[in-house]
Amino acid sequence: MEHSPANLMTVDGELRGSIATAQLVRFDFPEPIESVLHDNSAYRVDLCLTPRPRNARACYPDHWNSHRFERIGNVFLVPPGENMLAMSDGNCQQASIVCQLNVQAMSEWFDGNLAWTERGLLASLDIRDRSIQSLLLRLADEARNPGFASDMLVELIAAQMAIELARYCTGNNEASAVNGLAPWRLRIIEERLQELRTPPTLNELAGLCQISVRQLTRGFRKSRGCSIGDYVADNRISQAKQLLATDQSVKAIAYSLGFASPSSFCFAFRRATAETPKQFRHRLLHPR
Repeated sequence: MEHSPANLMTVDGELRGSIATAQLVRFDFPEPIESVLHDNSAYRVDLCLTPRPRNARACYPDHWNSHRFERIGNVFLVPPGENMLAMSDGNCQQASIVCQLNVQAMSEWFDGNLAWTERGLLASLDIRDRSIQSLLLRLADEARNPGFASDMLVELIAAQMAIELARYCTGNNEASAVNGLAPWRLRIIEERLQELRTPPTLNELAGLCQISVRQLTRGFRKSRGCSIGDYVADNRISQAKQLLATDQSVKAIAYSLGFASPSSFCFAFRRATAETPKQFRHRLLHPR
């Protein structure tokens, strides 16, 4: 069913500045959804603070085949003027921090709008840049508990985020010119990572992609801007967060993700998130 994002969204906090707006929002997805995200006046950046709906995926129908949908990660961006068709299985609630960066300001700073290539649009659906994620989390904290000069703070954070996004965009465009992995190989890797079992080895992924381990590791870094090992580890933690939103036990989740024991799972989860699985689940199920 097609919905307008505004009809599903509740705003819990908001920060406004002349170049950016940040909103702490909750989405209620009572059923499978299909929605179009589009804004001519802003870059929309969304960081999911809770697990995304199952099978969250998106298509840029003006550029891709209408049947081509790619996975949405914890952070995604919709460039101004682009139509992004988003779909998911629904039946859940989700919290996000959504930052909208003024397109006119971005254009003035960078001498025109950022150019989003085929590789760039794919990369926009799953931004794993830690600087961008940290800035969005800082905005989320401020939106929850606004302090002195919040409007000035959002301007400063937004300006820094604009720079990081420009670097991210430029880096992906440059990567497209130096032979990163082909889109079909990236899709194969994503499909394997979505399977709930022991994470794949480099040899397994290289075999699936029909290339050497050396080609895999070099090409993946050029395509995604991070090592494939870090990407696999981050994906494993993301899967854990999604499963912790269900009624499965921590022990069952640990074994389903291929951990040797619940204690090794708890150690890895705490190292990545600074919370134990039980602490994360309690915060998720009992928000303030």
